Amino acid sequence: MKKEEIIASLKDGLIVSCQAVPGEPHYMENITVKMAESAEWGGAVGIRANSPEDIEKIKRVVDLPIIGIWKIDRNIKDVYLTPNLDAAKKLWDAGAEIIAVQATKHKRDDGKYSYETIKEIKKEIPEALIFADIATPEDAVIAAENGADFVAPTLQGYTKAGYFDNVTIKDVPDFILLRDIVDAVKGTDTKVIMEGKVSTPEIAVQCLYMGAHAVVVGNAITRPHITAKRFARMLKRYHE
Repeated sequence: MKKEEIIASLKDGLIVSCQAVPGEPHYMENITVKMAESAEWGGAVGIRANSPEDIEKIKRVVDLPIIGIWKIDRNIKDVYLTPNLDAAKKLWDAGAEIIAVQATKHKRDDGKYSYETIKEIKKEIPEALIFADIATPEDAVIAAENGADFVAPTLQGYTKAGYFDNVTIKDVPDFILLRDIVDAVKGTDTKVIMEGKVSTPEIAVQCLYMGAHAVVVGNAITRPHITAKRFARMLKRYHE
């Protein structure tokens, strides 16, 4: 599909984040492939997946656009999400139509800001769509100025530039942040994708009403242990 067709195909739809790492109770070989197949069967319009290896496997069996990310040195470096052009190229070669990059005011190993990866990709891989993972409305503005096709507040609470650190423990999205990001990129071609604590269909619809082009859901669909923990925590609060 052409870029415009992919953007249109995601409109008002569900993108499922299909990720698992060793140490999680549901981790097993090819689990992310089964997640992606289940998401497609259920009506998702896109997949978000981590690493060239997983993307290549998913692409063989699922006919949906893939937002490819590559988490490298997470919890070690400030810039860990597709941190450079080389990582982006490997995601593209694996089959990701959309490349997700960190676009915050953190510096890469080479001293450049993470959002500078956007222009590098646009120059070297002009066919790719770019998905900027951000933390603040200011990040969204910079990402849009650099040519990002999508922005999402994926990194709110995960970087030192978190928008409101005191709200990251809640079990609902930061709707104030979503509103401010939508306002920040208004008048540009950049689309807002809501990602983060979208735990019910009703919340997903609310995000669309607030201006999101689409929503990404991960924990509530593909990480049952996290969903169980959320329910258990809420019931404990009831007893308290």
